[in-house]
Formats: sequence, structure tokens, C-alpha cells
Amino acid sequence: MTRLNRLIPASIWLKDYTRADMQTDMMASIIVTIMLIPQSLAYAMLAGLPPAVGLYASILPLIAYALFGSSRTLAVGPVAVVSMMTGTAALQFAAPNTAEYLTVVILLAAISGLFLLLMGLFKLGFLANLLSHPVISGFISASAILIALGQAKHILGIQASGHNLIEMLETMWYNLFTTNLITVCIGLGAIVALYLLRQYLKHILRTFGLSYHQAQLASKAGPVLVVVIATLIVAVLQLNKAGVKIVGDVPSGFPPLALPSMDLHLALDLLPAAVLISIVGFVESVSVAQSFAAKRRQSIDPNQELIGLGAANLSSAFSGGFPVTGGFSRSVVSFDAGAKTPMTGVFTAILILLTLSFLTGAFYYLPKAVLAATIIVAVLQLIDIKGLIEIWRYSKQDASALLATFLVVLLVGVEAGIITGVSLSLLLFLWHASHPHIAVVGRVAGTEHFRNVERFQVETTNDLLTIRIDESLFFANARVLEDRITQLIAKNKEVKDVVLMCTAVNMIDASALESLEMICERLHSAGIRLHLSEVKGPVMDRLKGSTLISHLSGNIYLTQNQAFEDICSKEE
Repeated sequence: MTRLNRLIPASIWLKDYTRADMQTDMMASIIVTIMLIPQSLAYAMLAGLPPAVGLYASILPLIAYALFGSSRTLAVGPVAVVSMMTGTAALQFAAPNTAEYLTVVILLAAISGLFLLLMGLFKLGFLANLLSHPVISGFISASAILIALGQAKHILGIQASGHNLIEMLETMWYNLFTTNLITVCIGLGAIVALYLLRQYLKHILRTFGLSYHQAQLASKAGPVLVVVIATLIVAVLQLNKAGVKIVGDVPSGFPPLALPSMDLHLALDLLPAAVLISIVGFVESVSVAQSFAAKRRQSIDPNQELIGLGAANLSSAFSGGFPVTGGFSRSVVSFDAGAKTPMTGVFTAILILLTLSFLTGAFYYLPKAVLAATIIVAVLQLIDIKGLIEIWRYSKQDASALLATFLVVLLVGVEAGIITGVSLSLLLFLWHASHPHIAVVGRVAGTEHFRNVERFQVETTNDLLTIRIDESLFFANARVLEDRITQLIAKNKEVKDVVLMCTAVNMIDASALESLEMICERLHSAGIRLHLSEVKGPVMDRLKGSTLISHLSGNIYLTQNQAFEDICSKEE
């Protein structure tokens, strides 16, 4: 692969791009655009921004990702969770729908883009693994509840705010008397319509003779149908004069390109939020990209994904947008529509630009309650109760990290929830690693396999003790191994040889090396030889230069069966 190919992955697929690919990508882009327009407007509102900003964030970022991203099917743009995190972070510095607020959001996108870009250049994509699946699941489920509750104010037509569940419920309760009944009817009607269309539109279209694939794609246009009908009702009946809040004027044309504000103090204050938004967005994006790449037997490069998402967020900042990432629902639609290459994103960006240039007047009477309904129906699917139950059955430790993240996000806030989840996951990992499974093993009769004496009928001798540790040896568990061997020797007075079976040992750090030397010395003073078996090559390479090997009282065996045969033959 040439340097140009590594820097700009688009140079790879563009070489083989055909007219047939273009036709397929153009058709997919039309379907994605139909879905993306109401989503972009709604997610901008979720972030506390004018709806048009959602369209701004759906143009240049798509082109930038098409050039620098490694996935051929990922659809980039505004998503619910990142939009909520953006709004939560920006609210600490300015009031929504003000020029200062927009400045904060644009700077947040720029910092996020730079952070992602630097992570990609330094190949730090592995850091995102600190967000375990239970933590992500708990975070997304709690965020979905907060998002849905936050949009309830638009359904009721009242003022409400807050960063967590308690604050939101309090402000909504105090303002409940200002509820607009017409807005409630529009909002609830939109929720019911969106739900019914999601459930039954595909089946209805099948009865009209459409194929399964055609009906599935056409059903994705359900939100647009609801938006059009609701807008027409409000326009014809002039319901905005009865207190129904509408989108109003949407500026036409593409915003002028400009550098984000260079306020260093504000940038430093926004840095923690930008880092969290970047990591959450990257984890969500790369998981979606990997799943679709696997279906087409393609591959993605996580570090190149960081560069692609970084470029997308920087371009969003330069064009007056807010943080973006890869979206699951849009990617599903793009994939199902047959998108072949990232050119689908480029065509989608062009269609969004045309919409901004010629169709913004059509959004004037669009009720905000319908956009809120679109968000609510979309995010409620993210609440994963079934996943929680399955994790709880499998691992109480992982489930505790999930529940802790879920509760802290709900009751305290997004940032605190993520930090709690990551911290708890790391603590649980250290606890697990510091309490390794240590088994006494023997040979299964008639084989060369060694298994736990408590689980299998195995061959053992009184003079030989074989111990298998199922964990790498490092500072947190080195003393545990010392204590375990001491206990076993105290119970077996006839032992003359101890074999440490290192099948699962991938690393031995300095603290563990010192512990092994101590174990060897103590056993030697008691007249017991220490042997090692099945030591992995990289581990052995590091041990060769240590004093453990030169002072080892026993031998090092390639396999455990060799150790067993050799020691038993000497004892005879």
C-alpha cells in the first residue's frame, strides 16, 4: 500500500469506481437523505441549536469522512447520544440558541476533531477499549432515557431543563401548568404514527406488491411522511398562532466557512467534555463499521477511522456544525440500500446542500413537537433491558459496572457516569487479575493432557505437585501465587518437586519475577526443586537474562507431559 493510499483511503476504491457503482450509490444517497434531513433537524434541536445547524453538520463531514475513513458503508452525521453530550457540555458555558452557545459548540467540534486526529496519527485507537461493553450499554440506555425525557418538554409545549433525571423532572413539574394541549395532541399523534409506521408500513407495502427489500427501504421514509403531514396541518390551520412552536425561518444556502474561535481558556475548559464525546463517538462508530465490514468481508483500520472521524469533526467546525460520528440507523439504511462506496456520503452531502439552497422554506411550519417525537421513537430502541438481564446472568461484576454507569448517568450526569463506569471496570479487572485461578493439575489417564484434580479423574504422585496459574504474573497477583504454593506444600509433606505450568502466562513483570525467585529459594531451602513447563517464547526470551534461570533448582520443560514423565522416572 502506497503512502497516498494510507493517507487517503479513498484513493484505493476510486481507482476501481464504475458507472454501476455510481448509480447504486446515488440511489442509496437519495434514501439516506430522506432519512437524514428530519434526523439532522431533530438532533440539532437536541443539542440546543437552531435546526439548520443539523444540516450544516451533514455536508462537509460526510465528504471528509469519504476521503479519510476506512469503512465503505459507515454513514456519518449527527447522532442522538453525541448530540445530547454536546448540549450538556455547552450548557455550562452559554444559553441555548445564542451566538455564544453556537461558538462553544463549534469549538467543541474542533477540539473533538483535533483529539481524534491526534489519536489516529499516534495509533491510540486501543484506548477506546477502556470503555467496556457493559459500560457502553449502561451509558447508552441511561442516555436514551434522559434524551426521551428531555424531549418531553417539546411534546408538552413547556419550558424545562436539567442535566440529570431529578433536575429534569423538577423543572417539568413546576412548568406543567403551561402545557399546550394542541402541542400535546400533535406530539403524541406523531409518536403513535411513527411507531405504527415503523411496525406495520413494511407489511402494508408488501401487500401492494413491493418486494421485501423494496418495502423495507420505503418504510424508512415513514418519519418524512409524518413530518410532511404535520407541517401541512400546522400551516393550513395556522396552529402556530395557538401556541404550537414551529421551526420557523431556516437560513438558506451553505454557511460561510470560518475558523472556530481561538479562545484558549474556553478550549481548555471544554477539553474533558470533548475527549469524552470523541471516545464515545469513536466506540459507537467503529463498532458499527466493523459489523458492516464483516458482512461484506471487508476490513477497517481503527486508527484510520480516528483520522476519518477527526477530519469529519474538523470540517463540521469549519462549516458551523457540531460534533458528528457514525450512526447505526443511517448506516443500516445505507447498507440495505446497496451503497457500494463512501461516494454515497458525498452524494448525500450534495442533496443536503441542494435542500439548504432551495427547500428551507418548506420547514417553516414544521412543529418542534414532531422533531421531538422523531427523537423519542428513535432513542427508546436504545434501552437494552434484555442485554442487562443477560449480562447479569453471565457476570455479576460486569452487571455491577453497567448498573453503576446507568444510575450515575441518570442521577448525576453523563460525564460522571462514563468516568464511574470506566473506573469501576478497571477496578474490577484489577481485582479479577489479582485473584487468579490457581489449580493443582494431574494427567488424564491414557493422554498427555493435564486437568484440574478437582474436576477430573487424573493421575498424580505424592512426590510431585503440578500447579497451573491461569493468568499473567504481575505485581497484583505475585504474592497470591507465593501464598498458594506455601499452603499446598504445608499440606503435602512428601512433595519433592513442584512444577509451575505456565500455559496461560503471557507476561511476567519485575515484581512477579522477584516473587518467583523467592519461591525458588524457599522451596530449595526445604529440599524441593522448582520446575517450569510450557513457558511461552516471548516470556522465555525475557527470563533468559534473569537470575531466576541461573538459580533455578529444577528444569524448564517444553511440555507438561515431558516434565511429568522425566520427574516420575527419576523418582523410580
